Amino acid sequence: MSLLSDLVNLNLSETTEKVIAEYIWIGGSGMDLRSKARTLPGPVSDPQKLPKWNYDGSSTGQAPGEDSEVILYPQAIFKDPFRRGNNILVMCDVYTPAGEPIPTNKRYNAAKIFSHPKVVAEEPWYGIEQEYTLLQKEVKWPIGWPTGGYPGPQGPYYCGVGADKAFGRDIVDSHYKACLYAGINISGINGEVMPGQWEFQVGPAVGISAGDELWVARYLLERITEIAGVVLSFDPKPIQGDWNGAGAHTNYSTKSMRNDGGYEIIKKAIENLKLRHKEHIAAYGEGNERRLTGRHETADINTFSWGVANRGASVRVGRDTEKCGKGYFEDRRPASNMDPYVVTSMIAETTILWKP
Repeated sequence: MSLLSDLVNLNLSETTEKVIAEYIWIGGSGMDLRSKARTLPGPVSDPQKLPKWNYDGSSTGQAPGEDSEVILYPQAIFKDPFRRGNNILVMCDVYTPAGEPIPTNKRYNAAKIFSHPKVVAEEPWYGIEQEYTLLQKEVKWPIGWPTGGYPGPQGPYYCGVGADKAFGRDIVDSHYKACLYAGINISGINGEVMPGQWEFQVGPAVGISAGDELWVARYLLERITEIAGVVLSFDPKPIQGDWNGAGAHTNYSTKSMRNDGGYEIIKKAIENLKLRHKEHIAAYGEGNERRLTGRHETADINTFSWGVANRGASVRVGRDTEKCGKGYFEDRRPASNMDPYVVTSMIAETTILWKP
């Protein structure tokens, strides 16, 4: 008698050329990931060669019931760590049958910004630090915390080791390897300041690929926590009180910033960010005002500040960047639930295209 695990792990390439493509898209809330699978006649490596597909937008909050068809446009392909073999994950964006991007399609405008000749010439690099919290399924309380109670205060948990400090490492390590298998440029992981909270970093990634890779990394994490029976939260302040929130610090540089004399370019870019602070905050994630309080390694939401090696500033410049006179900076304002398509393209637009 076969075990379920035997069937899940069947190697299809032994018997068929056909492959399974899991089409992934973002639902109506802007944070809910959706996916469904279809069979392809053989391996595909170019997203332009994949068929477009449709789904019922009335069930995802993206279309009315009387005209519910929404079209998936394949945009990026990743290897599937769950089905393995030649099977693939496909990141899609979404359009009406007439070919118009629907309002929740944030990738469309981002791609326009990243294809602008001035932006292409600057080769914007991103490194996104995605923080998240793992919750117990039944009580929606962080894993490792006593039910209805609190653990000891913050201090031992950041990059901590041990059964009383690190909770959920098997999930985190599984996700790390799944991202590397998929072809995502994940550059590291660590335990965060609040127990039950972790971080992974995606990048360096160029332009639109930063958004594609972060969304697929989130999808993989959702699938892995589903298997583990744990709930994944991107809430920017999952626990009120004297606990760190969750952000998505976005590290950024352009070719000009990475070249000699780049520090002056960085300072001009930061000045542009300061002038558009309100617009950026409005686009940097829901509930961010609960996190950006001026405490717990954050700047106050209403005040723009920057500094070298200052984790309490809106924008932090590293000591190495100051010393070398070139490099990158970190926008510490984005919340953990931000849309990477919006944040990355907005930073590029403000620092490369926008003239105050």
